[in-house]
Amino acid sequence: MIQACIDTMPGYNREHTYRRRGRHDVKQFDIAVIGMGPAGMAVSAMGAAMGLSVLAIEKDKVGGECLNCGCIPSKALLKAAGALHGARELAAYGIDATLALNASDPMRVVREKIRGINDKKLMKVFEKVTLVKGTAEFVDAQKIRAGDETYTAKKIFVATGTEPFVPPIPGLREIPDILTNANMFEIERMPESLTIIGGGAIGSEMAQAFSRLGTKVAVAHMDPHLVPVGDEEAARVLESVFRREGIDVYNGARITDVSLRDGRIVTAMENGSLESERILVATGRKPVLESLALDRAGIAYTRKGITVDSHMQTNVPNVYAVGDCNGHSLLSHAAMHQGMLALMHALSPFSLPFLRRERYVVPWSVFTEPEIAQVGLTEKEARAKGMKVQTMRKDYRSYGRTVADGHPEGFIKVLTDRRGRIHGATIVGEAASELVHEWTFAMQYGKGMRHVLMMQHSFPSVSMINKMLAEDWMMTKMESSLLRKLARMFL
Repeated sequence: MIQACIDTMPGYNREHTYRRRGRHDVKQFDIAVIGMGPAGMAVSAMGAAMGLSVLAIEKDKVGGECLNCGCIPSKALLKAAGALHGARELAAYGIDATLALNASDPMRVVREKIRGINDKKLMKVFEKVTLVKGTAEFVDAQKIRAGDETYTAKKIFVATGTEPFVPPIPGLREIPDILTNANMFEIERMPESLTIIGGGAIGSEMAQAFSRLGTKVAVAHMDPHLVPVGDEEAARVLESVFRREGIDVYNGARITDVSLRDGRIVTAMENGSLESERILVATGRKPVLESLALDRAGIAYTRKGITVDSHMQTNVPNVYAVGDCNGHSLLSHAAMHQGMLALMHALSPFSLPFLRRERYVVPWSVFTEPEIAQVGLTEKEARAKGMKVQTMRKDYRSYGRTVADGHPEGFIKVLTDRRGRIHGATIVGEAASELVHEWTFAMQYGKGMRHVLMMQHSFPSVSMINKMLAEDWMMTKMESSLLRKLARMFL
């Protein structure tokens, strides 16, 4: 159906053409994409696969934050840190080994892996895409400029993403070589000590990675617990592990000043201070919009991002904003999904319901050890909404596999109504980022606890704990007086 829509597009042309405008040639494309992060690459790859002429504009590195200085390099660093930590824990498994362990240059390994991934992606995605390096800006609602060239496209997709937000803490911007995720993977050696401002996903993941690679780490943030968007009880499990590993966690810390003293960075709080060699700021993100000249095109936006509807369409019908720059679900997988939905909507003559962003449940994960994963509501959010839900919980230590693996910390917590409909799931523990997808699928497609119960799980996979929780839910239903009477009647 989509291809049929493409073929009937007014003025559709598989190759870009040129239109004379005075002294300048205006290059025309079917679609133009500004920003080559996860969302922009999804739109570009799909458009090219459909035979559209695609203009892709990127001012920095293809792959965006996620590939170059976000989710992918952070996971590579966590892998290196986990391997070193695991080797040090061999004695717990009855393995007596003498090993020379050190973290000589883990960042170099991370950079090499990213270059390898980037090369492969470039070769595949941009074979049929016109890639332009430079900063894009709107000339008007129909035209964009990059460098000395002006381009038009039937549909324009803005996918400029976000960048680190550095809070206005007195003295912070005067500190040389502040680390953020944008430059953290370029350091030449691991610091002997590190203060991390911010306790969200980035702050938590990097705290454990740097600590396991030999850096003394302290985390200070204003929220009441780590990963503040998630379940408090899950965060407490992570905090307990952090403290056991020697990571200092300061919850509810208001930072009043940052200064340089005798070559050391001093982070002053209301109740004490921290000293470190380096400082990492992980206090959130802000949309990259300034260079776009959105006002020239009449595109509405706020400080949170470009204003869009359920289809990622802006108030200018031919312009879409996908991914982090629209302020909805600042997650790479959500960005890619938005790109797919937006392109399909742009090519469809109808406003199809399945292309609405809200129809899709978005899980998220923090890749520490133990992992934290969440989909839907937390208990706190359900209470705030006045919802009557039943909380089903299963501890990891109740399952032989996780105990045998040496990872008994954690639990699964699922919120259901009386009919077993699922409203949210929180998981902290081994493989949480994988286990959450079963609950995500159930929520998105209207499946309940009974469906998880009746699905057979390979034993003793870690996912079996999902089924065990559903079995516990069934047992609560077996306590019904009616069911007991029926059981005695028909036995």
